Amino acid sequence: MGVVTEQSTRTPLADLSPADLAAFLERQHAAYETLKDAGLKLDLTRGKPSTAQLDLSDGLLQLPTSTKDADGVDVRNYGGLTGIREIREMFADLLWVEPEQVVAGGNSSLTMMHDCLVQLLLHGPVDGTPWSRADKVKFVCPVPGYDRHFTMLASYGIEMVTVPMLEDGPDAAAVEALVKDDPSIKGMWIVPTYANPAGSVITQEVAARLAAMPTAAPDFKIFWDNAYAFHHLTEDEAKSADIISLCSAAGNPNRPIMFASTSKITYAGAGVAFLAASVANVGWYVKHQTFASIGPDKVNQLRHVQFFGTPQGVRDHMVKHREILAPKFAAVDEALTAELAGLGIATWTKPTGGYFVSLDVMPGTASRVVALAKEAGIALTPAGASFPNGEDPDDVNIRLAPSFPVLAEVETAMAGVATCVALAAAEKLAAAATDWDAAYVPSVGNPEGA
Repeated sequence: MGVVTEQSTRTPLADLSPADLAAFLERQHAAYETLKDAGLKLDLTRGKPSTAQLDLSDGLLQLPTSTKDADGVDVRNYGGLTGIREIREMFADLLWVEPEQVVAGGNSSLTMMHDCLVQLLLHGPVDGTPWSRADKVKFVCPVPGYDRHFTMLASYGIEMVTVPMLEDGPDAAAVEALVKDDPSIKGMWIVPTYANPAGSVITQEVAARLAAMPTAAPDFKIFWDNAYAFHHLTEDEAKSADIISLCSAAGNPNRPIMFASTSKITYAGAGVAFLAASVANVGWYVKHQTFASIGPDKVNQLRHVQFFGTPQGVRDHMVKHREILAPKFAAVDEALTAELAGLGIATWTKPTGGYFVSLDVMPGTASRVVALAKEAGIALTPAGASFPNGEDPDDVNIRLAPSFPVLAEVETAMAGVATCVALAAAEKLAAAATDWDAAYVPSVGNPEGA
């Protein structure tokens, strides 16, 4: 992911004299008032594809040109819980699995994750009993992480145990220490490639440790949310770790359940979602789907097959996305560097893929930054959203989502965010200095204060 290295001749704010800090704070107040007067209305809250990205897939609207798949099945009718063969073969190639290990579903991978979680709670996994029978169920959650993963767990009363997300993936040693003795820890979330929001890419070595680690729960599951596997921002494309093969080789074939979708590849609201796992896990998933569905939208699956043609067609399509997205991420880095580098009040990631930048500001100021931005017409994801229950213990992290606005709006918004970061930091430092001055009263002539 790469964390920015500050190289600047600026003096860190914490090293400024009281007079210089007061002058800096005054300048930031003035800049902020100018920002508010601009009447902005910009939204960087969620990682949505832009209109220009959605336009790349408008060829779908003229497809499919036939009503039958390669096996001669009429896609307009009921049936086919695993999805049509052609799209399973296409994405099996992309996800490094066999077609019989893939289920092609509806438009939402999040729905497939939720279905799996509910079935694990109610009916139990293929290799265990219903999780709901346990006194407590816990999940390991790397942080910062994806807020919708956390809210899903919270909705079922599942306790979330956090570990740091590092550049090479979740802190494997921390995960191993948690799961080896606690049978109530039934699973963990991972966004393995260009993680939300840190941009981390899990290495094959870290993935191998997670695949082979001893767990007190024999039915431990890894929810492997491969949402950004193909969403590269540079020509140097990261390769996703092959978790399913690694787990199989380690004797834990049913440990991982992988999820992916075309939601940020074609149409966000009308893509195709995928589940990939062991043949046993696929059978388990499909068995429970027989009570919930009579088949996915196979017409949409066929149009996607015809639109892409081959797995390489998917890869070629993502180059077009990169050409739209990369300048926006460059604009984020340029704005933050121009305004904040050298001040010692913020660090941020420089991701090589995915949809987010993770910004760490001065501890205790993230909520203030978001509030200042909102008042200036710049909507940001709430501070703490990347932590379970929305609680960032240090109030430090802000997730930036630059994909949806046009480039000029990203530039404007990020300059504004930088102003808010600098103002919040200066306010905190000035307040701390004032509190210290007020508390330091010489005790001359006062024996009790000596």
